[in-house]
Amino acid sequence: MSRFTVTRSSLGAQELVVLVDADADREVRIARRGATVLSIVTCSAEARRDIADGFRDEKELLGHKGSRFAIMAPFANRVNDARYTFEGKSYDLQPGAVGADRAIRHGFVRAVTFDIQREHADDDHASVTLFTRAIRPETNPGYPFSLDVAVTFTLDDKGLTVESRTRNVGDHAAPAFFGWHPYFRLSDNPIEGWELHVPADTVIATGEDFIPLPGTRAWKALDKADASLDFRKPRPIGDLALNNTYTDLQLDPDGRARTRLRDPKSGTGIAVWQEKGVMLVFTSDTAERDARKSVALEPMECMADAFNRDDCTPLVTLPVGEERRFICGVEFDR
Repeated sequence: MSRFTVTRSSLGAQELVVLVDADADREVRIARRGATVLSIVTCSAEARRDIADGFRDEKELLGHKGSRFAIMAPFANRVNDARYTFEGKSYDLQPGAVGADRAIRHGFVRAVTFDIQREHADDDHASVTLFTRAIRPETNPGYPFSLDVAVTFTLDDKGLTVESRTRNVGDHAAPAFFGWHPYFRLSDNPIEGWELHVPADTVIATGEDFIPLPGTRAWKALDKADASLDFRKPRPIGDLALNNTYTDLQLDPDGRARTRLRDPKSGTGIAVWQEKGVMLVFTSDTAERDARKSVALEPMECMADAFNRDDCTPLVTLPVGEERRFICGVEFDR
C-alpha cells in the first residue's frame, strides 16, 4: 500500500476528492464544486487539527459566502463598478444593475462543478487535477472570451501545492489572471496573538472600496507607508483589521516568497508560498460567520481591478492559444 492515496467522500450531494498521507496522518478534502478545499487536517504532537476554515456543510458550500478557499478565475478580487476596458473595448459584467448591485468579485467558477481530469498517488505524493470549460462567451455577461481552467492539488510531505493552468481557447486575446482565497484557523486562540510575516517591500494603497488608487499612487513603499502595515519582520497581528495587498515580494533562495502565520501559544504555523504575484492578507473582520477567527492569505497573480489598469495589462493579457501557469501552496510547520 502506498503512503499517499486519493479517495472519495461526499458532503450532502456534493462529491469530494480526498488526498491522504497515511504516515503523517494528514488529509485534504476538496469539493468538485468550485474546486474548493474544505479541510486540511494535520497532526501535531497534541492532536489532529483542521487548519482550514472552510465551508462546514453543503448549504455553506452552495452559498459560497465569504469565498472560503475560492478558486478565483478569470479575475481575483474586485472589478471596479463591474466595468472594464480591454483592447479599446468596454465591457459590463453586471448589465442592468445599479447602485450597490454593481459589485462583482472573485471570478466565475465558484459555482461550477469541475470534472476530475486525472489523479495519481504513490509513496511521494497524492494529486488530483480538476478541470472546467465553463468560461465561455454565452455563460458570463460582459466576458465574451473562452478559457479552459485546470487546477491541480498535490499533497506531499511538505504540504499542499495548488497549480493552475488557464488556456485561451477562443478567437481573441482575453484578460485573465488567477487567485486563491484560503482561510486558516491555526487554533482557537485569538488571532490578535498570532504572528504574521509578509516578505514584501510595497503595499497597495486603495480607497474605502478597496479599489487600488489610480496610477503610481497605488504603489506605496512600506518604508513610507503606515508602519502598522509593515510585517517584514514577524510580529503579532494585534487589533489591526487587515484587508491589504502586498507586492514586491522577496523570494527565498528556492525562488518562492513565503508569507508566514504562526500561533505561538499552540505552536501551529504555516507558510503560504508563491513564485510571483501579490499577497492579500484579510483578517476576516467582515466574515458572515466567525469574524476574526481565521486569517485569509490570498496569493494572486495581480492586484484587484487589474482589468482596468494599464500597468497590469501585460500581466493579464492571455493571447489566443496560449496557457498561463500560476503555482502556490501551503507548507506545514514540522
